[in-house]
Amino acid sequence: MTSRPDASAKLKAAAPKQGPNRILIGGVVAAVAIIGIVLAVILGSSGSGSGSSGASGSSALPQGATGTGGGIVANASTAKAGAPTLDLYEDFQCPVCGKLEQVFGQQISSMAKAGDIKLVVHMMSFLDAKLGNDSSVRAAAAAACAADQGKFLDYHGVVYANQPAQEGAGYTDADLMGFASKAGISGSALTTWTKCFDAKTHLGYAKDVETAAEKAGVFSTPTLKLNGKDLPLQQLSQQYLTDQVKAATK
Repeated sequence: MTSRPDASAKLKAAAPKQGPNRILIGGVVAAVAIIGIVLAVILGSSGSGSGSSGASGSSALPQGATGTGGGIVANASTAKAGAPTLDLYEDFQCPVCGKLEQVFGQQISSMAKAGDIKLVVHMMSFLDAKLGNDSSVRAAAAAACAADQGKFLDYHGVVYANQPAQEGAGYTDADLMGFASKAGISGSALTTWTKCFDAKTHLGYAKDVETAAEKAGVFSTPTLKLNGKDLPLQQLSQQYLTDQVKAATK
C-alpha cells in the first residue's frame, strides 16, 4: 500500500501542471489500486473486511442513515430537489482518503451545505484487517454518533485532520472522544455523544456498512459515485467535479 507521504508527494507533483484552481488527484490512483488489491487478498483469506471486531448483530441506525448498511446522508435538510447524489466511500485509516479530504473536502462540504448535491458517506473499515486493529470501525461508529447530533461532517473532517502520519497507528478511544469536542459537540449533546460512543451504539451499523459496500462491489477507497456512476479518480479535479455535478443536476 502506498504510504501517506508518497501519496502526498504524487498529488503535489501533479498539481502544478493543472494550475492553482485545478488540482488533480490522478497521481494517487496507483495507491488506490493497491488498496483494492489488498482488500481482495483480505476478502479471500478472511471473508470479512471489518478486522477483529467480529460479526455484527442488530444495528441501531444513526440519524441520516439510508438503511441497514447504508451510507449517512450528510445534508438531508439542505439537499435541493433534483440535486444529484454523490456517494463517497472512504476508510478513516486510508491515507489516500485523507489526501482526498485535504484537496476536495471543503469543496464537497460546500456543495452539500448549498444543497447542490445529496451527499451520502459510506465509512468502510476493511483496513482494520490489513493493519491489525479496529480503528476504522470504531472511528466510523464515533462519526455515526456525531451524526445523531447533527455534526457528522464536522466530526468526519476532524478525524481526517488528525489522521496519524504513520499508517496503522490508528485512533485510541481517547483520540476519538477528543475529536467530538473539536467537532463542536458540546454541552448535553456531548454527553449524549459520549453515551453513544461508550455503549458502542452504532458499532453494528458501522460493520454493516462495510458488508454492504462489499456487496455493492466497492473494493477500494476512496470511491466516488455520482448518481451511481463512478467518477474516475484520474480525471478528478475541482473543476471536473463542479462540471459533473452541474451536468447531473435535473
